[in-house]
Amino acid sequence: MIDSYRKWDWLAAGVYKRLKEELMKLGVTLNLEKTRQVELKQDDSFSFLGFVFRRTKTKQGKWGIMKTPKMEARTRLLQKLKAVFRGHQSQPIDRVIYLINPILRGWVNYYRIGNSSRCFTYVKDWVEKKARRHLMKARRRQGFGWGRWSKEGFYQKLGLYSDYKIRYYQVPKVSPAR
Repeated sequence: MIDSYRKWDWLAAGVYKRLKEELMKLGVTLNLEKTRQVELKQDDSFSFLGFVFRRTKTKQGKWGIMKTPKMEARTRLLQKLKAVFRGHQSQPIDRVIYLINPILRGWVNYYRIGNSSRCFTYVKDWVEKKARRHLMKARRRQGFGWGRWSKEGFYQKLGLYSDYKIRYYQVPKVSPAR
């Protein structure tokens, strides 16, 4: 990613040329139909490895790059979880939680870099609602049981996955060699 100032045009051309040279050494050619330069300043965005990159203002009022999970990735996750819930309707909730926790853990660990908190909140709420619904259907009752079970009960007693925190990479401090 390069600033969109005109003085950096030479740098963008140089980076593109160097990228082609390095890929040629590896025996890889660029697919010109899929390869493009994106002007994020023009409210354009691009997708790469399951993330959508776009330019937005930060809380401090500066321009920055926002990396969010693609909507298709979230949809695929929810479809996979829905299949587990549907396939195990007659099973106890702890068995269902045992099956969905690894799926959630893997997905969250992949997308926890970047600006994923809004997406994580949606997924967390969706999973909790499905688990509540599962418990209520097992008791042949309507609703979600909001008054019956607390959030803490789902995450602490039943063991539903709850580590949806964003983690930022920190460079390890290296002590000087003696």
